[in-house]
Amino acid sequence: MKIPILYEDNHLLFVEKPINVPVQEDSSRDPDLLTLLKADLKIRYQKPGNVYLALVHRLDRPVGGAMVFGKTSKAASRLSDMIRRQVIERRYLAIVHGIPSKTKDQLLHYLYKDKAQNKVFVDTSNYSETKKAVLDYQVIESKQGFSLLSIKLHTGRPHQIRVQLSTVGHPIVGDQKYGNQKSKPGQQIALWAHSLSLEHPVKREPLSVQSLPPTRFPWDLWDLAALDLSCINRQ
Repeated sequence: MKIPILYEDNHLLFVEKPINVPVQEDSSRDPDLLTLLKADLKIRYQKPGNVYLALVHRLDRPVGGAMVFGKTSKAASRLSDMIRRQVIERRYLAIVHGIPSKTKDQLLHYLYKDKAQNKVFVDTSNYSETKKAVLDYQVIESKQGFSLLSIKLHTGRPHQIRVQLSTVGHPIVGDQKYGNQKSKPGQQIALWAHSLSLEHPVKREPLSVQSLPPTRFPWDLWDLAALDLSCINRQ
């Protein structure tokens, strides 16, 4: 499997995660991104023995887009700390059903995960195991009953974007878990990890990468390459 590389140096590897590929080995035993990337590094750099590559954040299996991995233990440790301190800016694109009443808003919920169902729920009863989830969204444009959103993620909870948008009445198109009443069976989820911006953990220089979703429905309702998404993301 060819994994597009967005940026690479001695410390970091940014890639475009393909849709429907798990980020690490799971019970499905399907090829996973971490194993595929290690194999690619081993071949490209003719490395003997095991290849070091650290997974520092995740994307849901059906979601594609930009991810960063640490190629050294120093870089991985600093990336993990940056994620914990929420200083890596993570932007997503999503297409949702309907038109939000506010063109910009911040969503704050407390979520808990039912591991037996592998599903996340919003909790309003001060349950001790809930975790705070925060995101900002901006409507880029609406057409044909759908809205294209730019999303800034402040916290990285499991299924966070999916469950928060569904909770406010705008499930993501194609979300089989949190929008199955509106999504067609087998439809691909319209959620994409669009950009990652951070200070390089070793060089201390600003670094940003971007990835665009495939040009098929519903993404093809918009010419994403022509939109000034960087301007939207600065707001």
